[in-house]
Amino acid sequence: MTMTLQRRLYTAEASVQGGREGHGRSSDGVLDLDIRPPKELGGSGVGTNPEQLFALGYGACFQSAMRTVGRRLGVDTSGSTVTARVTLGSVEGGRYGIAVELDVAIPDVERETAEQVVKAAHEVCPYSNATRGNIEVTLNVVGASSSPEGQDRRTHPSGFASGPPSPSSHTREE
Repeated sequence: MTMTLQRRLYTAEASVQGGREGHGRSSDGVLDLDIRPPKELGGSGVGTNPEQLFALGYGACFQSAMRTVGRRLGVDTSGSTVTARVTLGSVEGGRYGIAVELDVAIPDVERETAEQVVKAAHEVCPYSNATRGNIEVTLNVVGASSSPEGQDRRTHPSGFASGPPSPSSHTREE
């Protein structure tokens, strides 16, 4: 289902020439940078790439959503960190896609509370809303007071899964 904006709050504009081996500039000139493929994709690695920009944008937006949710729930998220990983890969039909993994640390907050904040932020965040149902997004609460089993727990948009991550997951031990 397509989400329609009820009210437009802000529009960012940027122009790119040359694609993944080009140059990008925001309309206000704040961003003005070379875009290059990473070494893993045969590039020089000098310059930024679209996946890094997406990771920064998603991470910043998600953390702001956590701040909004934290205020509503009375949870201090001011010291939190969101580490976003965006993976480029192939999908069916010879096409390309991305997957996102967000590691969220909220210092001095119990795991259950952190999970509640992260789950609610995932419903509020515009990047989460834009990607929901389109790409794999994995949410990890890291560095919080451990559950009784002492394991990190991870979530997908449907909710947190209890217990240790599966061996095939990309969750890092913290």
